[in-house]
Amino acid sequence: MSGIYKKLEVVGTSPVSLSEAIKNAVSEAGKSVRHMAWFEVVEQRGRISDDAVAEFQVTIRIGFKLER
Repeated sequence: MSGIYKKLEVVGTSPVSLSEAIKNAVSEAGKSVRHMAWFEVVEQRGRISDDAVAEFQVTIRIGFKLER
């Protein structure tokens, strides 16, 4: 993993689970970011509607290798 890396912070959401929110965030970031190498969870939270969990939200940092 030698090289120079940068971190990008994104928020993923899902009505299903935190895991699905992470997958959604990584998938969307992958549409515009190349060489993604890892992610770290920064924050987990959710939205409540009508006394029930309506949405899972997760903030992650994605590490990616800079191109030369």
